[in-house]
Amino acid sequence: MGFRMTRTHLGATLAMCAAATLAMSASPASAKISDGYVRGYDTYVGDWGDEGTISTAAYSQNNAVCLWQTILWAEGANESDGTNFDGTDIDGIFGGNTYGATKRLQVSWGLASSYDKADGMVGPNTFGRADNQLVKTGGSTARGETVEFVYNGSVHDFAVERDSEGRYRFREGNDTWRLAAYGYRSCS
Repeated sequence: MGFRMTRTHLGATLAMCAAATLAMSASPASAKISDGYVRGYDTYVGDWGDEGTISTAAYSQNNAVCLWQTILWAEGANESDGTNFDGTDIDGIFGGNTYGATKRLQVSWGLASSYDKADGMVGPNTFGRADNQLVKTGGSTARGETVEFVYNGSVHDFAVERDSEGRYRFREGNDTWRLAAYGYRSCS
């Protein structure tokens, strides 16, 4: 009788392990910095909420930072000197100015209760809050199609697209389209 109980427990354990493995393999894919781009598929709601973190210490010089700085500009986030983040601040380098403006925007958006409690990093919560400002203006959300948006900031708007490969790009002030890439910086 003890042998049957052991085999029963072993069978149940193996079945649970197999079910857990299948459940993990069926999980939806999420964006990762290693993918190389700010990316999304299907519905655009929440696309940026699964992006990796950019900050002064992680992925601090690239076009994903340029996208974030363009968001700071659109939101009129305050710099450390009290002025609004402006076009000349968009350089793709996540330095002290971007850090301070990010902290102020996190407080403004209700992601932190005070400047001291804001982390100044752009991770899933902050990027995820930013994509709430995307307003679809054209195209299709079907895979393999391009969808157009306007980022509707508090002070400025700017054009954003998700291309047929799911990569986000944004229009820079001089009408140049930039892919929001983690691996290179072409804005300045």
